[in-house]
Amino acid sequence: QVQVAESGGGLVQPGGSLTLSCAASGSSLDIYSMAWYRQAPGKERELVAISTSSGITNYGDSVAGRFAASRENGKNTGFLQMDSLTLGDTAVYYCKVAARQGGLLFQDYWGQGTQVTVSS
Repeated sequence: QVQVAESGGGLVQPGGSLTLSCAASGSSLDIYSMAWYRQAPGKERELVAISTSSGITNYGDSVAGRFAASRENGKNTGFLQMDSLTLGDTAVYYCKVAARQGGLLFQDYWGQGTQVTVSS
């Protein structure tokens, strides 16, 4: 059983910063990628950032240059550093992990999401 949990959401003023965390747990866990998505009310879920085990990270156009995704070496934990936040960044942020247990096929596992609200 793989579990994914996000944390760190909250209320922040425009121009401020926030760091989200994503923790994946499960026995014999092998993570291929860790991705951040967000979904604002009335909008489709969009990719924010994705980091692979090969060290490649890609960002959505709307956050490139403001957000930075990272992984904690040797641990199944990732972070999303968000700077220069704008009202348009308000959304529920989700972590998705592509992982496998015991050498089986990789599958996607989603967290429950954490609310980020940018407001003055």
